[in-house]
Amino acid sequence: MKRVVHPIEQESFRRLRARLDTSHFPPLTRAVVERVIHSSADLEYASDLVMDEGELTKARASLHAGAPVVVDVEMVAAGITRRETVCRLKDAQAGPGLTRSAHAMRLAFEEVGPGALWVIGCAPTALEELLTLDASPALVIGLPVGFVGAAESKAALRASGLPAVSNVSEKGGSAVAAAALNALLYHPVSPDPSEENL
Repeated sequence: MKRVVHPIEQESFRRLRARLDTSHFPPLTRAVVERVIHSSADLEYASDLVMDEGELTKARASLHAGAPVVVDVEMVAAGITRRETVCRLKDAQAGPGLTRSAHAMRLAFEEVGPGALWVIGCAPTALEELLTLDASPALVIGLPVGFVGAAESKAALRASGLPAVSNVSEKGGSAVAAAALNALLYHPVSPDPSEENL
Protein backbone atom coordinates (compact mmCIF):
# COMPACT_ATOMS: atom_id res chain seq x y z
CA MET A 1 0.00 0.00 0.00
CA LYS A 2 1.34 3.40 -1.00
CA ARG A 3 2.13 5.69 1.92
CA VAL A 4 0.17 8.95 1.97
CA VAL A 5 2.48 11.84 2.83
CA HIS A 6 0.78 14.57 4.85
CA PRO A 7 1.19 18.17 3.59
CA ILE A 8 2.85 19.16 6.89
CA GLU A 9 5.51 16.49 6.33
CA GLN A 10 6.03 17.67 2.75
CA GLU A 11 6.48 21.26 3.94
CA SER A 12 8.85 20.15 6.70
CA PHE A 13 11.10 18.41 4.19
CA ARG A 14 10.94 21.43 1.87
CA ARG A 15 12.11 23.71 4.68
CA LEU A 16 14.81 21.23 5.73
CA ARG A 17 16.19 21.17 2.16
CA ALA A 18 16.05 24.96 1.98
CA ARG A 19 18.33 25.12 5.01
CA LEU A 20 20.60 22.16 4.21
CA ASP A 21 21.82 20.82 0.87
CA THR A 22 21.59 17.04 1.06
CA SER A 23 21.78 16.44 -2.69
CA HIS A 24 25.38 15.16 -2.52
CA PHE A 25 24.41 12.13 -0.40
CA PRO A 26 23.63 8.80 -2.13
CA PRO A 27 19.87 8.03 -2.13
CA LEU A 28 19.45 5.86 0.98
CA THR A 29 22.04 7.81 2.96
CA ARG A 30 20.17 10.98 2.06
CA ALA A 31 16.88 9.39 3.13
CA VAL A 32 18.31 8.42 6.53
CA VAL A 33 20.01 11.79 7.10
CA GLU A 34 16.89 13.74 6.17
CA ARG A 35 14.47 11.62 8.17
CA VAL A 36 16.72 11.75 11.27
CA ILE A 37 16.96 15.54 10.94
CA HIS A 38 13.21 15.75 10.32
CA SER A 39 12.57 13.83 13.57
CA SER A 40 14.95 15.95 15.64
CA ALA A 41 15.14 19.39 13.97
CA ASP A 42 18.90 19.04 14.44
CA LEU A 43 20.86 19.85 11.28
CA GLU A 44 24.13 18.71 12.88
CA TYR A 45 23.16 15.10 12.23
CA ALA A 46 24.20 15.67 8.59
CA SER A 47 27.84 15.58 9.67
CA ASP A 48 27.42 13.37 12.77
CA LEU A 49 25.83 10.26 11.22
CA VAL A 50 28.02 7.41 9.92
CA MET A 51 26.72 4.84 7.40
CA ASP A 52 27.54 3.09 4.14
CA GLU A 53 25.23 3.21 1.11
CA GLY A 54 25.98 -0.38 0.09
CA GLU A 55 25.12 -1.65 3.56
CA LEU A 56 21.90 0.36 3.56
CA THR A 57 20.94 -1.11 0.18
CA LYS A 58 21.39 -4.68 1.43
CA ALA A 59 19.62 -3.91 4.71
CA ARG A 60 16.68 -2.34 2.91
CA ALA A 61 16.34 -5.46 0.77
CA SER A 62 16.37 -7.65 3.90
CA LEU A 63 13.82 -5.40 5.58
CA HIS A 64 11.43 -5.56 2.64
CA ALA A 65 11.97 -9.33 2.38
CA GLY A 66 10.56 -9.64 5.91
CA ALA A 67 13.62 -9.73 8.17
CA PRO A 68 12.64 -9.21 11.82
CA VAL A 69 13.08 -5.79 13.41
CA VAL A 70 14.29 -5.78 17.02
CA VAL A 71 14.11 -2.65 19.18
CA ASP A 72 15.58 -1.92 22.58
CA VAL A 73 12.59 -0.04 24.03
CA GLU A 74 8.89 0.43 23.32
CA MET A 75 9.48 4.10 22.49
CA VAL A 76 11.48 3.00 19.43
CA ALA A 77 8.75 0.51 18.53
CA ALA A 78 6.13 3.27 18.76
CA GLY A 79 8.04 5.31 16.20
CA ILE A 80 8.20 2.50 13.63
CA THR A 81 4.77 2.78 12.12
CA ARG A 82 4.73 0.27 9.26
CA ARG A 83 6.32 -2.88 10.71
CA GLU A 84 5.85 -5.15 13.66
CA THR A 85 8.84 -5.15 15.98
CA VAL A 86 10.27 -7.38 18.70
CA CYS A 87 10.94 -5.77 22.08
CA ARG A 88 11.71 -8.05 25.02
CA LEU A 89 12.45 -5.40 27.65
CA LYS A 90 9.31 -6.18 29.67
CA ASP A 91 10.45 -9.80 29.96
CA ALA A 92 14.04 -8.97 30.89
CA GLN A 93 15.62 -8.91 34.32
CA ALA A 94 18.74 -7.21 35.57
CA GLY A 95 21.38 -9.32 37.24
CA PRO A 96 24.98 -9.02 38.41
CA GLY A 97 26.83 -7.23 35.63
CA LEU A 98 23.76 -7.33 33.36
CA THR A 99 21.25 -4.55 32.80
CA ARG A 100 17.63 -5.23 31.82
CA SER A 101 18.37 -3.71 28.41
CA ALA A 102 21.28 -6.09 27.87
CA HIS A 103 19.20 -9.09 28.98
CA ALA A 104 16.44 -7.98 26.57
CA MET A 105 18.93 -8.22 23.70
CA ARG A 106 19.74 -11.81 24.66
CA LEU A 107 16.07 -12.71 24.83
CA ALA A 108 15.37 -11.06 21.48
CA PHE A 109 18.24 -12.90 19.81
CA GLU A 110 16.92 -16.20 21.16
CA GLU A 111 13.59 -15.33 19.53
CA VAL A 112 14.67 -13.99 16.12
CA GLY A 113 18.07 -15.57 15.44
CA PRO A 114 20.52 -14.18 12.90
CA GLY A 115 19.72 -11.74 10.09
CA ALA A 116 17.48 -9.24 11.91
CA LEU A 117 17.63 -5.47 11.85
CA TRP A 118 18.40 -4.12 15.32
CA VAL A 119 17.27 -0.60 16.26
CA ILE A 120 18.77 0.75 19.48
CA GLY A 121 17.88 4.29 20.49
CA CYS A 122 17.95 4.33 24.26
CA ALA A 123 20.37 2.03 26.07
CA PRO A 124 24.11 1.92 25.40
CA THR A 125 24.23 -1.37 27.35
CA ALA A 126 21.80 -2.90 24.82
CA LEU A 127 24.18 -2.01 22.00
CA GLU A 128 27.18 -3.28 23.96
CA GLU A 129 25.40 -6.60 24.59
CA LEU A 130 24.38 -6.96 20.95
CA LEU A 131 28.05 -6.71 19.98
CA THR A 132 28.82 -9.76 22.13
CA LEU A 133 26.17 -11.90 20.38
CA ASP A 134 26.74 -13.80 17.15
CA ALA A 135 23.71 -12.04 15.67
CA SER A 136 24.91 -11.64 12.05
CA PRO A 137 22.60 -8.62 11.71
CA ALA A 138 21.28 -7.27 8.43
CA LEU A 139 21.84 -3.84 10.02
CA VAL A 140 22.37 -2.30 13.43
CA ILE A 141 20.91 1.15 13.87
CA GLY A 142 22.89 2.11 16.94
CA LEU A 143 21.82 5.57 18.09
CA PRO A 144 21.61 5.37 21.90
CA VAL A 145 21.68 8.67 23.75
CA GLY A 146 23.44 9.70 26.94
CA PHE A 147 26.52 10.92 28.72
CA VAL A 148 27.57 7.48 30.00
CA GLY A 149 28.56 4.93 27.40
CA ALA A 150 26.60 6.23 24.41
CA ALA A 151 29.47 7.59 22.30
CA GLU A 152 31.69 4.69 23.38
CA SER A 153 29.14 2.02 22.45
CA LYS A 154 28.67 3.61 19.03
CA ALA A 155 32.42 3.73 18.48
CA ALA A 156 32.56 0.03 19.37
CA LEU A 157 29.79 -0.64 16.84
CA ARG A 158 31.77 1.08 14.09
CA ALA A 159 34.91 -0.80 15.09
CA SER A 160 33.04 -4.13 14.93
CA GLY A 161 32.68 -4.00 11.16
CA LEU A 162 28.96 -4.86 11.37
CA PRO A 163 26.66 -3.10 8.88
CA ALA A 164 25.48 -0.09 10.82
CA VAL A 165 24.01 3.36 11.14
CA SER A 166 25.57 5.23 14.04
CA ASN A 167 26.68 8.72 15.01
CA VAL A 168 29.82 10.06 16.58
CA SER A 169 28.38 12.27 19.33
CA GLU A 170 26.51 11.46 22.55
CA LYS A 171 23.17 12.48 21.09
CA GLY A 172 20.67 10.05 19.69
CA GLY A 173 17.43 8.67 21.08
CA SER A 174 14.34 6.68 20.31
CA ALA A 175 12.89 9.14 17.78
CA VAL A 176 16.03 9.33 15.64
CA ALA A 177 16.62 5.57 15.77
CA ALA A 178 13.05 4.92 14.62
CA ALA A 179 13.45 7.60 11.94
CA ALA A 180 16.52 5.87 10.51
CA LEU A 181 14.61 2.59 10.17
CA ASN A 182 11.58 4.38 8.74
CA ALA A 183 13.79 5.94 6.07
CA LEU A 184 14.54 2.45 4.77
CA LEU A 185 10.89 1.44 5.01
CA TYR A 186 9.55 4.54 3.25
CA HIS A 187 12.12 4.98 0.49
CA PRO A 188 10.38 3.99 -2.77
CA VAL A 189 11.59 1.01 -4.76
CA SER A 190 11.28 2.98 -8.00
CA PRO A 191 11.60 6.59 -6.90
CA ASP A 192 8.69 8.83 -7.75
CA PRO A 193 10.18 12.35 -7.79
CA SER A 194 7.15 13.67 -5.93
CA GLU A 195 7.72 11.42 -2.90
CA GLU A 196 11.42 10.61 -2.94
CA ASN A 197 12.89 10.74 0.58
CA LEU A 198 9.57 11.65 2.20
